[in-house]
Amino acid sequence: MARNAEATRERILDAAESLFAKRGFDGVTVRQIMGEAGADVALAYYHFKSKRDLFDAVLLRRVGTLNDLRLAALEQVEQRHADDQPSVEEIIAAFTEPLLQILEDDPDEWRDYMALIAQINNSPEWGGELMTRYFDPLVSRFLDALRKALPDCDEEDLFWSYHFLSGALTLTFAETGRLDNLSDGLCQSSDMEAAKARMARFIAAGFLALCKK
Repeated sequence: MARNAEATRERILDAAESLFAKRGFDGVTVRQIMGEAGADVALAYYHFKSKRDLFDAVLLRRVGTLNDLRLAALEQVEQRHADDQPSVEEIIAAFTEPLLQILEDDPDEWRDYMALIAQINNSPEWGGELMTRYFDPLVSRFLDALRKALPDCDEEDLFWSYHFLSGALTLTFAETGRLDNLSDGLCQSSDMEAAKARMARFIAAGFLALCKK
């Protein structure tokens, strides 16, 4: 019975993740989610107190995995530089590449979640609250590493640089297809390998341009 209940809960989370990613929080009803999950509507309120509680559970289910991957990458970089300072590019790579790699390796598992994160990060209603709650402790850890790599950087420039980094990740996760159209098919917005090969170098150059006077 416990295994069946857990399996049902996971189906509900999968269905909610997919529909929230495609339509947003306000564009989806609990009944639609449960129809997608193949479960009775009453089970939504058995496993989750409300639609908002379900939304939060969707976010919380995967955030630990992403944060753990990025923290481990940063710690590996710092261990390799026990006697000196990691470069800005290495720190940015530790922040971005685990996310792009997991999308490259298993897009069917992660595409909806990353699209949902992109949607939330770009939302005045949700971005400040939810991104702060789930991601800011990790972001603060990376900002501390960047302060050491850029000791003369003005705090205002540091935060604006991070803001631009967050925007680049958000647009990449959204996979809108605009890159495909602009490049006439030369580039694909779903090509995470290509994004991973370029993003850290590009973003690091921006940090250095703003922060090195």
